[in-house]
Amino acid sequence: MPFTIATWNINSVRLREALVLKLLAEESPDILCLQECKSPVELIPTDGFKALGYGHMIASGQKGYNGVAIISRLPITEVAQHDFVNLGHARHVSGRLENGVTIENFYVPAGGDEPDRDKNIKFGQKLDYLTEMRDYFHANRPQKSILVGDLNIAPREDDVWSHKQLLKIVSHTPIEVDHLAAAQEAGDWVDVTRADIPDGPLYSWWSYRSAEWDTADKGRRLDHVWATSDIASAGHSSRVLRDVRGWEKPSDHAPVFATFDL
Repeated sequence: MPFTIATWNINSVRLREALVLKLLAEESPDILCLQECKSPVELIPTDGFKALGYGHMIASGQKGYNGVAIISRLPITEVAQHDFVNLGHARHVSGRLENGVTIENFYVPAGGDEPDRDKNIKFGQKLDYLTEMRDYFHANRPQKSILVGDLNIAPREDDVWSHKQLLKIVSHTPIEVDHLAAAQEAGDWVDVTRADIPDGPLYSWWSYRSAEWDTADKGRRLDHVWATSDIASAGHSSRVLRDVRGWEKPSDHAPVFATFDL
């Protein structure tokens, strides 16, 4: 059964409900994973989703911050919500489709501005979050699973507009990249996006601070689609919907898509 999955940091699902509906209507993914919903679960506007055929949702939410949701045309059963590092943040939810595939939706902490855990508690929390992800995958080796989300790290040199200039900028520092790689290795995860698009610059986030974001193109690939190695070869048709970043009152992230023949 082929299905298409998309991941998108929406930066407030209630504020940008119309954009979510536009994406669902125009692109028709079978599953849409959202991050930074900034809403209690009961206030996520599901009526419009249901009207478009997305009758299933699992989510972890909180007022004003964080929040993750999986909106689906396909039946999905909640598996877990993990509070890594005991931050009290709604940053993870996972569910299982009827074909046995598990979907893991993550929103990794951004980490603040200073890449020094002694000076910046948020950076330390980010590193600890990734370490607990690593340990969790070691202890609970995932199989037949897809992991998506805003992981807030651009790991490769061509995942950022300037490797040299961003080496000391949070989201591309070597220590973050190493921590992400350790979590990826622990779960035997394959970067499906880069397996499909192996070469060249590829971004999913452009700062609000740049009014000319498109022409300046100072982006980073912070949003990811991974799959465990047992099903990774079934993934294809990866793409970043860059144009969505230019919609009216957009999120600063663009959706990332992949299709799986499973």
